[in-house]
Amino acid sequence: MDETNPPEDFNQAVGPLQGFGADVRRVRLGRKIKQKQLGRSTGYSESYVSQVESGKIMPSEKFAKGCDLAFGTNGLFAGLLRRIEEGDHPTQFAPYVHLERKASGILGFSTTRVMGLLQTQEYAYAIFRAGHPCETDEVIQAKVAARIRRREVLDRERPPTLWAVLHEACLRGHVGGPSVMAGQLDYLMELAALPGIDLQVIPFMAGAAAAHSVAFTLLSFKDSPTVLYADDPQGGRLCRRAAPVATAMQNYDRLRAHAMPPDESLAFIKTVREEYTP
Repeated sequence: MDETNPPEDFNQAVGPLQGFGADVRRVRLGRKIKQKQLGRSTGYSESYVSQVESGKIMPSEKFAKGCDLAFGTNGLFAGLLRRIEEGDHPTQFAPYVHLERKASGILGFSTTRVMGLLQTQEYAYAIFRAGHPCETDEVIQAKVAARIRRREVLDRERPPTLWAVLHEACLRGHVGGPSVMAGQLDYLMELAALPGIDLQVIPFMAGAAAAHSVAFTLLSFKDSPTVLYADDPQGGRLCRRAAPVATAMQNYDRLRAHAMPPDESLAFIKTVREEYTP
C-alpha cells in the first residue's frame, strides 16, 4: 500500500527519531519490502513499523536488530539506535546505561524522585520538563523515550534482580500533579508484584538514617566487580574503585534495615496512592 505513495524527500527529517524512521523507510522501499513484511520479520505489527518510520515512537533494540537481519545491513540500525540513546542521555550517563543492560543485579536508593528505571512516561516527562524548561517538546520527548526504553532490561527472559529503596519523599512530591503521581504509584505496585523485584519505603520518621545519603545505584555482574553510580550537582558519576563501592554497599544495607519491610512498604504505597484519588 505504501509503495504507491509519491517519491519522498527523506532529507526533511529533523530529529533523531525521525531520521531513524526515514532511514528504515528508505532502505525498506529500496529492498521492495512492505511494512507488513518487515513487521513479520522483526516480530512487530505493521502499525508499529509505521510509527517507527514516522518518528512517533522510540524503536526497540529487537526491532533495530530485526531490520539489520531483514535488510542485510550488518548492524547499521542497531548502531544508529545506540547513538540515538547516547545522544538523549547526558554524556556522563551513557556509560551507566550501557552497564545497566548487562547487570545481573540492581540496587537503587531514591531520595526525592523515583529512580529512572521505575518511572512512568508521564512522570519522566514532568521531571525532564522541569529540568530543561527551555528545550523544545521534541527534545523532551526524545529524552523520555530513551528513559522508558531502559525498562526493556526488566522484560528480558532473565531480567536482573532489582531492589529499590524509596524515601517517602519520592511518594509525596507532586511531580506532574495528582494524576501523574497516581499513575506512578500504580506502576510501582505493579512492579512490586513481579518476581525478582523488591521495593522498600524508608519513612520520614527514619530521620537522619536516609537524610544523609544522596541517591545512588549499585550494579552487580556475574563476571565483573560491582559498579557504583551516585548523583551529584553535575549529574552523577560512575565509580569502580573497591573502597567507595564497599562503603556504598554498607550504606545500602543500613538503608534497607531502616526501611519498612516489602509487604509493609507496598501497603504504605497503596495508602499514599489513595491520597491522590480525587
